[in-house]
Amino acid sequence: MSENVSTAGGNAQKPKKKWEFPHVFALMFGLIIITAVLTYFIPAGEYERETTNVNGTERTVVINDTYQEAEGSPTGFFEVFQTVHKGMTQSADIIFFIFIVGGAFGILNATKAIETGLANLSMKMADKEIYLIPVIMSLFALGGGTFGMSEETIPFIMILVPLAIKLGFDSLTGAAMVIIGSGAGFTASFMNPFTVGVAQGIAELPTFSGMAIRLVMWIIFVTINITFVMLYARKVKKNPEKSLMYKIDSDRKLDNLSSQYNKLTGRQSIIIGLLVATVIILAVGVIYFDWFILEIASLFLIMGVIAGFVGNLRVNQIAESFIEGCKDLIVGALVVGFAYGILVVLEESNTIDTILFAASNLVSQLPTAFSAIGMYVFQSILNFLVPSGSGQAALTMPIMTPLSDLTGVSRQTAVLAFQLGDGISNSITPTAGVLMASLAIAKIPWTTWFRWVIPLILLSYLVGGIILTIVHMFIWIA
Repeated sequence: MSENVSTAGGNAQKPKKKWEFPHVFALMFGLIIITAVLTYFIPAGEYERETTNVNGTERTVVINDTYQEAEGSPTGFFEVFQTVHKGMTQSADIIFFIFIVGGAFGILNATKAIETGLANLSMKMADKEIYLIPVIMSLFALGGGTFGMSEETIPFIMILVPLAIKLGFDSLTGAAMVIIGSGAGFTASFMNPFTVGVAQGIAELPTFSGMAIRLVMWIIFVTINITFVMLYARKVKKNPEKSLMYKIDSDRKLDNLSSQYNKLTGRQSIIIGLLVATVIILAVGVIYFDWFILEIASLFLIMGVIAGFVGNLRVNQIAESFIEGCKDLIVGALVVGFAYGILVVLEESNTIDTILFAASNLVSQLPTAFSAIGMYVFQSILNFLVPSGSGQAALTMPIMTPLSDLTGVSRQTAVLAFQLGDGISNSITPTAGVLMASLAIAKIPWTTWFRWVIPLILLSYLVGGIILTIVHMFIWIA
């Protein structure tokens, strides 16, 4: 029998097209359009700003009580399309960082060292794979908690996603070990110079003061996040069809995950040692020499070139492998520019300061007992618009600091409210370039990721609120 049923008029019914969620570029551009429309309804205004020295670094911060209305500058039709280019220009350092790292891993993959190394590791970890998750996530959480590991996590997506699949888990598990691991450490950081350090400097508090409280919070958050990932990974291990990525992972071209066991050659062992050395040098450079994107990209490029020669690749093979690696990360790199385009709209329309002014007025009217939670909610919402930790600190802490004095909230508590609000939503916000790039590299749709991680995010918000209330009422009393 035909699947199409004839109607009374003899016309066959056309099969309904299945609804598809928009491509990540369509999603991001849609958010740009929505933000542009809002600029016609949000009054324009701005704070005065000044350059100040925060922990030895010059930063531009807003000046409290200087907000005034400004001439409206809504985003026009042509300007909407210009924001994509402007966003990519502003985020060019991250975009090209992703391309260079991708190219370096393209060379690494051409040597087959990672492929063979993963096969060997999966053989050795038989029946003990689940214990890799807490170890790996704890290391990333330590990076997030100490030196604010964020952009630095992107290269590891390319290693841990295929590793997770090889070990019988799925790509969600592999990406989560990186994103959720570093995110938990970043959120509950005890000495992140880019968030806690900057915020405490602006609030005129001793750098990294209150570390004992934050260490306890770090342990709590990391434990919750590791448990969440392990429970999901165990479920997928028992029944792969329960994976939210089952179909997509089944369709992946993962030639490098062949079940054939090959012993590592001497050259491949040296290349894996080179990768380990690169990671160690990266950590030392970031912690002790203030390395950032420029230095890290250069480090991975050096690693890729050396690995190519050690792997006995010809010069042309190295170049071609570099290009192949860049091709794999085109979506992940360019989506960062779209994410920055949203911030461009808010900045050029002079509406972001209006949002800040309105929120601070609302918080100031709350009872003392709820003021800290009000700051927490405000910082959480603002993080969807300004996902940069240091950028959000420079924008909000000059206002939250005197506001905390007026509302009876300890400045230390105000910093904690900023820290938690800035960190928790980093694992879901579509304006976070690093998250969107990581998901694109892992080939995980944002909607699938959101559906999977939202219970953890809600739990984290609840735990964060409880911790904030406890320290506000019983520990850091103004």
